[in-house]
Amino acid sequence: MKKILIFISALICGTIYSQIKLPRLISDGMVLQRDIPVKIWGWSGPNEKIEVTFNTKKFQTEASKEGKWEITAPSQKAGGPYEITLTASNSILLKNILFGDVWLCSGQSNMELPMERVKDKYSDVIAKANNSEIRQFLVPDQYEFAKENTDLSSGEWKEANASNILNFSAVAYFFASEIYAKYKIPIGLINSALGGSPAESWLSADAIKKFPDYDAEYQKFKDGTLGAQIEANDRKISTDWYAEINRQDEGLKKNWSKADLDDVDWPLMKIPGYWSDYALEKTNGVVWFRKEVDLSNVKASTAKLILGRIVDADSVYVNGNFVGTTSYMYPPRKYAFDPKFLKEGKNEIAIRVINNSGKGGFVEDKPYQLILDKDSIDLKGEWKYKLGVKMAPLPPSTFIRWKPVGLYNSMIAPLKNYAIKGVLWYQGESSTKKPQEYAALMETLITSWRAEWKQGNFPFLYVQLTNFMEPKAEPAESNWAALRQQQKNTLTVPNTGMAVTIDLGEWNDIHPLNKYDVGKRLALQAEKIAYGEKNIVASGPLFKSAEKKGINWFYLFQILEAV
Repeated sequence: MKKILIFISALICGTIYSQIKLPRLISDGMVLQRDIPVKIWGWSGPNEKIEVTFNTKKFQTEASKEGKWEITAPSQKAGGPYEITLTASNSILLKNILFGDVWLCSGQSNMELPMERVKDKYSDVIAKANNSEIRQFLVPDQYEFAKENTDLSSGEWKEANASNILNFSAVAYFFASEIYAKYKIPIGLINSALGGSPAESWLSADAIKKFPDYDAEYQKFKDGTLGAQIEANDRKISTDWYAEINRQDEGLKKNWSKADLDDVDWPLMKIPGYWSDYALEKTNGVVWFRKEVDLSNVKASTAKLILGRIVDADSVYVNGNFVGTTSYMYPPRKYAFDPKFLKEGKNEIAIRVINNSGKGGFVEDKPYQLILDKDSIDLKGEWKYKLGVKMAPLPPSTFIRWKPVGLYNSMIAPLKNYAIKGVLWYQGESSTKKPQEYAALMETLITSWRAEWKQGNFPFLYVQLTNFMEPKAEPAESNWAALRQQQKNTLTVPNTGMAVTIDLGEWNDIHPLNKYDVGKRLALQAEKIAYGEKNIVASGPLFKSAEKKGINWFYLFQILEAV
């Protein structure tokens, strides 16, 4: 009996192993690159014969002894939908396939940022989004140091429609919309971006060797042991820190969120602003805020709190009812809630703010409102505040996922067989700590990716950093300005284009909401570089040179008089 069970088990395992398996990208709804030979690849049993049927034509191949196989079919014009059938010991039918232009969209959070985050600004665009020929494949956010992954753990092709649009990269979607409107060809977007990631995390193990310091750091994390230890330690420190503030917070103990709390002795602070400018100074921990709002009519059908941005985390209550929370500083605070929580007369809004390091408070020059249907009540001005608990700053975490090579192995390497039109890149904010090396990193990244794809110098289009942080009255050194210069220097790499966005940023937000113009400017670069439009103005003028001639005596005399 035991031998029979072993035989049956081996037979079942052998049958499963012999069946053909496709990578996640090769799936229903995919957009394949037009005008270039079509590569289909996957895995099966050793030496298995595979047949692919497409457009009435059949293509055959045989798997290697390791079970790897690929088939290359002739290039196709833009169009579809088509079906592809793969046959071996099993059969797979791929449906709703388009041929068009595929763009790899990578970088950090401003590329990753979805339409969900800008839905209020672009509500009309989102309401009308219904184009089955614009599709996105969202690559899962994962890292791997030990080896280059050959496939993705999840992901599927999604059409731009009401059900899916909020998960599309905003920059990539606006880019695709512009290109589609002009050329009427299907557009596939492979969204492989991760917030906070520096350029070196997107380099391969071979490419990183050009940068000895980064290569040495990669080697430390290569086997995964050190990273796992650091992450476990960071989790414990964070868990203990937050557990302690929840244990000690007087506001939780005494329910400072309730509507009828006696807060007559609480001091006042102007919001927006930071409590470091008040009696609390640079305190970390929990600070509670309360504001009374007098309402004469609460017959609204919808209610929403708009609370700008808060550093770092917040929990919000209306008349003692919890209405929303955000765990970190960057997202805009928008909390819809049941209007039944409101009443005629006096209403109390309470906010519990956790600040783990730096200056805690409410970001300036942002909206702070209570919106009832289409009416809004301004919440700026004086709020009562009180310290819940004072804590030592939370020690900073080590973001292992941003270490060199990790994102390349997990989020880029599995894509290399999939033909593309080019790359859209929006990254740089996380590289401003060491701007002087950025051009070299990007040249290496671009040339190595092109070598891996084996498609020649495909277009590589990128976004120059926007304006960010409070303007200075006098000239001063700036890592952001230095990195913008490095990005300009990257234009020396052939077939690259830069979308200038210095006018599209927000001084108080590293994630500016205007993603339409970013996408449009990338599209202009694409029209010139990728689509060969000769007469298009793809960007503004770029500095070439300066020459000093003579002396401006008028300004010299003004300077001397001032002295």
